Amino acid sequence: MFSFFNKKSRGFGLVETIVGVAVFTVIAVSAWQAFGAILNGVKYLRIKAAAINLANEQIEVIRNLPYDHVGILQGLPDGKIPHEQVMGVGNIVFLVTTTIRNIDDPFDGEIGGTPNDLSPADNKLVEVQVECNDGCGVPAIVLTTRVAPVALETTGDNGALFIQVFDSNGLPLEGVDVHVENNQSDPVIVIDDETNSEGMLQIVDAPPGTEAYEISVSKYGYSSDRTYAYGDADNPVPDKLHANVVQGQITQVSFSIDKVSAMNITSLDDTCSNVGSLDFQLTGAKVIGLNTYKYYQNHITNSGGRLNLDDLEWDAYSFLITDPGYFLAGTNPILPLNLAPDSEQDVDLIVADQNPNALLVKVVDSSTELPLADAVVTLEKGSSSYEKTTGNGFLLQTDWSGGSGQNNFSNETQYLSDNGNVDVVSSVGNFTLLDVLGEYSSPGELISSVFDTGTSSDFQALEWLPGSQPVETGDESVRFQIATSIDNTATTTWDFVGPDGTSASYFTIPGQSFSAGHDGDRYLKYKTLLRTDSATNTPQVSEVSFTFSSQCTPSGQVYFDGLVAGTYTLTVEKDGYQTFVDEAVAISEEWQDVLVNLTQ
Repeated sequence: MFSFFNKKSRGFGLVETIVGVAVFTVIAVSAWQAFGAILNGVKYLRIKAAAINLANEQIEVIRNLPYDHVGILQGLPDGKIPHEQVMGVGNIVFLVTTTIRNIDDPFDGEIGGTPNDLSPADNKLVEVQVECNDGCGVPAIVLTTRVAPVALETTGDNGALFIQVFDSNGLPLEGVDVHVENNQSDPVIVIDDETNSEGMLQIVDAPPGTEAYEISVSKYGYSSDRTYAYGDADNPVPDKLHANVVQGQITQVSFSIDKVSAMNITSLDDTCSNVGSLDFQLTGAKVIGLNTYKYYQNHITNSGGRLNLDDLEWDAYSFLITDPGYFLAGTNPILPLNLAPDSEQDVDLIVADQNPNALLVKVVDSSTELPLADAVVTLEKGSSSYEKTTGNGFLLQTDWSGGSGQNNFSNETQYLSDNGNVDVVSSVGNFTLLDVLGEYSSPGELISSVFDTGTSSDFQALEWLPGSQPVETGDESVRFQIATSIDNTATTTWDFVGPDGTSASYFTIPGQSFSAGHDGDRYLKYKTLLRTDSATNTPQVSEVSFTFSSQCTPSGQVYFDGLVAGTYTLTVEKDGYQTFVDEAVAISEEWQDVLVNLTQ
């Protein structure tokens, strides 16, 4: 059969159609995007041109005003122009900000200079800034001009106010917002301006007034500062009063601000367990008046023992626990805390249950003011003596009368197990060999409950009291071994070892150091071995303790509590440093602290 079509003249297939549609779509989308970009560009140029025209119009309006009217309403110089205006051009809304300053031209001398220009307001600098009121993406347009009087200047009755702003290093700060008010003048003067590249705002031709000029300085992301009136409710006797301006003279007022910082505070006990909802007082060292600190606030940590504070000024901060259940047992880092500008500082508050007549001793190097570890701190009063070492935390047990059967050290009068030859009840607060019909059973063994340091720790030494035993009991009548672990589970293996880290050695002298193999573990328990060479004499243990360092062991600090009120001798010793002695440390308050500076 004859066919009008052959293979060479057939139509488009499915694949060719899809490819064609895809190519058309890409071309169409690209064209639409290009068209959109052109529209956006046209819009951008239209808004920018409108802003420039509006700025030029405002400049021309100001140039055509009488010279006496060239100023800001209630500003300085005073005039007829609002500081801020919202103006529309077509459907575009702009914010117009006008700033006008008196300028002291050096041509005829400057105020306070040689020659001294007693009429320093030679001309006026006008700055007009126009920006979209709702943020249109077009940068602000800024135009400036100078306006000079027609007639020659005459000697004025006014003075000048120079405002200088520095950072914490004494360097000038540019672009600081300065707010000045004079509510004594009629009309009231209100000035909002900013410092120049030298950190200075110069207000010339200012009307005289006594404590008339209220000044505040601020900048985004920075601290702020201000002047005060005498008798102010928040600062009755201020260091920085509202400024005076005297005829023909310069008054200069200086401020120091810098970038704000953050503090992340955690409240813990000495086992690194979080203490929630802790009330405390945070105080800076900077004063703004008689008995008035610039920063003095009450805070509370959350239920997890944490609080993050932002927008803190650089300062030296101290903490005071105001919670009725706790005292401050130390801090990491040591107080006062020097918070630098533009920084973030973690702070651990280590607290202890309130036990009145408590003393926190902080030991630092007198040159560097850094905390000193391994300093021996001794408190003595009559026959009573207490000794601790900075940088070392400790846990202890002084009573075993609650008996055996306790795995974790929660009840301080119990322990894990004994071999039946130990007496823990005949003399409460001590344990000895068991007396059976007038003779002591030997040997005796007691294994403690598990102590939790709260976090991975470095273990230092094992101590016990009394340090010496009756001669009749023989040599090494009291021996200890310890076992540590990184965890505390039912499958944990406890290997008891001595000071050399092997099971063949024993602690036989109080104060012997642990082997380094225990460092990094968190949990500890001890085993006590008692023996006697005499059936009628027994060794005795009245206290067992061990020292360690961890996150919750405040560096360079020791804490004493439960002291008897009275006068103590405080002695602090460290190798390489001169010994510190204070024979008149009065323990007369529920909690107090003392700072000791050691000199090499």
